[in-house]
Amino acid sequence: MLQAQDKQTLQAKGISEAQVEEQLRAFRTGFPFLKIHGAAEVGNGIMQVAAHDLQIYQKTWDNYLHGDVTVVKFVPASGAASRMFKNLFEFLDGADNAPANPFMQKFFNEIDKFAFYTALDEACQRNEGQGIAALKAGGQYKAIVANLLLGKGLNYGSLPKGLLLFHSCAGEKRTPVKEHLVEAALYATNKQGQANVHFTVSEEHRTLFEQHVGSFIREYEKRYGVHYNVTFSEQKPSTDTIAATKDNEPFRDDDGQLVFRPGGHGALIENLNDLNADVIFIKNIDNVVPDSLKGETILYKKLLAGVLVSLQQQAFACLRELENPDIPIARLHEIANFCEKQLNNQNPSTRTMTQAELRQYLIGKLNRPMRVCGMVKNTGEPGGGPYLIENADGSIAPQILESSQINLDNPADKAAMMRSTHFNPVDLVCATKNYRGERFDLLRYVDRQAGFISSKSKNGKELKALELPGLWNGAMSDWNTIFVEVPIATFNPVKTVNDLLRPEHQ
Repeated sequence: MLQAQDKQTLQAKGISEAQVEEQLRAFRTGFPFLKIHGAAEVGNGIMQVAAHDLQIYQKTWDNYLHGDVTVVKFVPASGAASRMFKNLFEFLDGADNAPANPFMQKFFNEIDKFAFYTALDEACQRNEGQGIAALKAGGQYKAIVANLLLGKGLNYGSLPKGLLLFHSCAGEKRTPVKEHLVEAALYATNKQGQANVHFTVSEEHRTLFEQHVGSFIREYEKRYGVHYNVTFSEQKPSTDTIAATKDNEPFRDDDGQLVFRPGGHGALIENLNDLNADVIFIKNIDNVVPDSLKGETILYKKLLAGVLVSLQQQAFACLRELENPDIPIARLHEIANFCEKQLNNQNPSTRTMTQAELRQYLIGKLNRPMRVCGMVKNTGEPGGGPYLIENADGSIAPQILESSQINLDNPADKAAMMRSTHFNPVDLVCATKNYRGERFDLLRYVDRQAGFISSKSKNGKELKALELPGLWNGAMSDWNTIFVEVPIATFNPVKTVNDLLRPEHQ
């Protein structure tokens, strides 16, 4: 268990002994599965917007931006791109000196289509004395890959995705950071012409991000007619979680020090909680496209935001009525119907509640953060999915689940997963203030029992790692959640380097 010298380590991280004990208890007991009522689908938990309503919601959002509001685009960007280059690292470390599998053959055959081609060619000339074409002709394929991945060249194997050249667009080479700033100008700029973008980054790369943004931001402000406010934050050390042995005891390194690991993207709920904004867009760093394909992305971002502010305005109006303790029971049932039909929060017991009980129940259900989540049709892409979950109070509400949160030993739960028609592309629009304009404390709406336990290793020794409830899973468990179907064209992640050769990234 914990030792005397551990206190200094905990103090430096801002972690209490009680937190560590709670985490160790989680290793011993595991996390409970959620009670699944069924997979969400169109007409039952997923809203499908008719074509003629798209313009209505888009106008709703445009009108909202004309008010005195603060909008922020929140982009998790701390992850390194090493997994994106897994195949290339294997080639570099392997016995083959020439591409021997379809992935590597495609990479070299179409290498001139990558936005980073020119920069890579210059690195090869600088370090090898000849460019990519000559190196290929001479069979020096590994030299090309080394100049792409390693420090002597572009060092892409150690950089975060946000700083890699993804697209050739409008006569320039763009990183995902640039693409996110362009998006912000097109759908998240308020009436003062301010576009706020917040990136969560790792401490080691923060200076690189700041330098990169500083190199082009004034040019982009002139080009798009906006004033950018770009901010950065890092995952807080206090959100790290202790590693455990297979016997659920604290894992220690060779020096006897406790080992902590980052708590996963769920730790970012703390960073999100620090933002003072009326509406926050959340989107992954690698889900971007060139300008030629941005139209559909912009349209559906405005759709999601329009749905959010429309439902929020209705919820706020209901909450103002609910301040009256003598509100008629008939009106309470109308508000309960709004919760059921519009917010997909169903609870048959509301029909038998007393006036006082129903009023308090509705205040609790409506006075909480709200998010609208885009969902795309399931085409086999990895990711969590939309489900309807039974809460402790007997209500049934939408929730995003990862496969690890589903009890596959339960035939009904497994069947629900197999019937799932949509998955989560991480396309969220969030409202984090109440009807009085006060910020919600988002940490109050986290399901602490929705974490993950996985197997890892350190210096050849196996350990158990604990991830906090995922940002869009358990960390937002007690939010009002609305699922809206969006087209697959709005989901264009880059999981491998060859994904950049797909038409949507050319």
